[in-house]
Amino acid sequence: MKSRTGSRRYTAVGLLLTGLMLFPVYWMLNVSLTPQQDMRKSPPDLLPLHPTFEGYRAVLNDQMPYLGTSLLIGLGTVVVTLVLAAPAGYSLAKLRPSGGGILSLALLIAQMIPGIVMAMGFYGIFLNAGLLNSWWGLIIADSTIAVPFGVMIFTAFMSGIPDELTAAARIDGAGTLRTFWSVVLPVSRNAVVTVSLFSFLWAWSDFVFANTLDGGGDMRPITLGIYRYIGNNNQEWNAIMATAVVASLPAAALLVLAQRYVAAGVTAGAVKD
Repeated sequence: MKSRTGSRRYTAVGLLLTGLMLFPVYWMLNVSLTPQQDMRKSPPDLLPLHPTFEGYRAVLNDQMPYLGTSLLIGLGTVVVTLVLAAPAGYSLAKLRPSGGGILSLALLIAQMIPGIVMAMGFYGIFLNAGLLNSWWGLIIADSTIAVPFGVMIFTAFMSGIPDELTAAARIDGAGTLRTFWSVVLPVSRNAVVTVSLFSFLWAWSDFVFANTLDGGGDMRPITLGIYRYIGNNNQEWNAIMATAVVASLPAAALLVLAQRYVAAGVTAGAVKD
């Protein structure tokens, strides 16, 4: 009986905390359906009693190009991150080059640098290189956040791959690149999915780099699309929240589909035999 009572208490606490964490998501949906004239109503309606879809019409009319640009930047960031991080992680985990420990420390320190500091540095570089207001410039900038994380995930995961597997490949005549491509990478699926997901989410939700490096370009991401609804004297809150709801759907779907791969990928290397 005590065990059942304790279990019910833990379940109740868990449901309460889950409800508190999900309430902002519900409120975002509620506001997206609220008419503009009811935005400042006090007290606000907890339910959309008179729902309107004007915000979602604004998304379809105004925001689709921004969503397409964000998708392009997100996929480009994933490709660049995998191309750079997977071989680097393999090298640190299995080839063990000299200075590998220093490189790992440098990658860890790189993740501690605030994004706004990096954005200011990128602005000067991109200004001289002619990369401002370009989607591929944002791919490069977003990749600098994703690559260090990806290298650490790949290193931890590939360190757990038995050396006998790579040794068998070398005995069969496979070189370093063939071993990496045909043996190590296929069994690192969880790490590939984890790194791809987080890289895409970072690029999808980026605002600092986008606002600093692509504030006046023709192809701007969805975070700037939301920002354009905010003015000095007017805020279109139902359109803002409707855009936020639509922009959240791809990220939520990816998280649901990839959660078991992510759980295995982020815990790789935590336990050693």
